[in-house]
Amino acid sequence: MAKKIKQIAVYGKGGIGKSTTTSNISAALSRLGYRVMQFGCDPKSDSTNTLRGGNYIPTVLDAMREKSIVNAADVIFEGFNGIYCVEAGGPAPGVGCAGRGIITAVELFRQQRVYESLDLDFVIYDVLGDVVCGGFAMPIREGIAEHVFTVTSADFMAVYAANNLFKGIQKYSDSGGALLGGVIANSINKQYSRDIVDDFARRTKTKVIDYVPRSVTVTQSELRGKTVIEDAQGSAQAAVYTRLAEKIAAHELSYVPSPLETGELRAWASGWADRLLDEEQGIV
Repeated sequence: MAKKIKQIAVYGKGGIGKSTTTSNISAALSRLGYRVMQFGCDPKSDSTNTLRGGNYIPTVLDAMREKSIVNAADVIFEGFNGIYCVEAGGPAPGVGCAGRGIITAVELFRQQRVYESLDLDFVIYDVLGDVVCGGFAMPIREGIAEHVFTVTSADFMAVYAANNLFKGIQKYSDSGGALLGGVIANSINKQYSRDIVDDFARRTKTKVIDYVPRSVTVTQSELRGKTVIEDAQGSAQAAVYTRLAEKIAAHELSYVPSPLETGELRAWASGWADRLLDEEQGIV
C-alpha cells in the first residue's frame, strides 16, 4: 500500500511572515525526521530562499519558457537538511496571470508522479493569500492540499485576507476542496494582539493552533540567509517553530470555517478599535 503524503497549504497576506513561517515549519519537520518538499507558489519566487542559504532557484515557468519539454527533476533543488525546494514562478511582469505558475507546476508534478518517486512525507505549498486569482485558489479548489493553514496577525488587513480565505474554503468545501486546519497567529507579543486573533477565530468558528512571537532571532537568521531552525537551533524561537511543526505533523481533522460578511468584519474591527482606545484611556 502506497504511503500517504500529507499535503498542506499555508496562506497569508503578503508581508505577514508566511514564507518565514512556512520555511521554518519545513526545516523543523525535516529535523524531526520527515522527508519534506516546500513548493513556493508566490510569483516573487522567494519562498525557499532561507532553505538554500539565501539563494534563488530557477522556477518551473523559467524552465518551460526555455524548453518545450521539462523534466520535473530539473526544477527541484535540495535545501537545508535534504528539503526539496521548488518555485512555481510567475509570468513576465505585467503579462498574464500570476497564478499560472502554480497550475502549470502542479500539473507537471502530477504527470511525472514526483511526490511518490521522492518518497515524501510532506508537501507544503506556500501560497500568497491576498490575491484573487484562480491559480492561487487551486490548492484549495481542487483539493490538492489536504489541510489549509493561514498565517495572520492582529492587523486588520491580515485578518481581512484570512477571512477571504475562509470564504474560498467554504465555497469549495462541497465539491471536494481542501478544509481549514487552523490559524497560525504571527507577530504576537502583546496580550491585546492575542485577544484580537482569538476573538476573530471564535467569531469565524476556527481555532488558533499556535502563537508565534516577533523575534529579532528571525531577523538575524534571515539576514544570514537561513531559517531559525538552521541558524539558531537552541533558541526560544526555534522551539516555537518546532512545536508548531509537531502540531501540524499530528494534525488530522480539518473543518469548514464560518467567515464574516464584509460589514460584519468591519463592525467587529471597529469594536476592537474602540475597546483598545478605552483601555488605553483607562475607561475599562
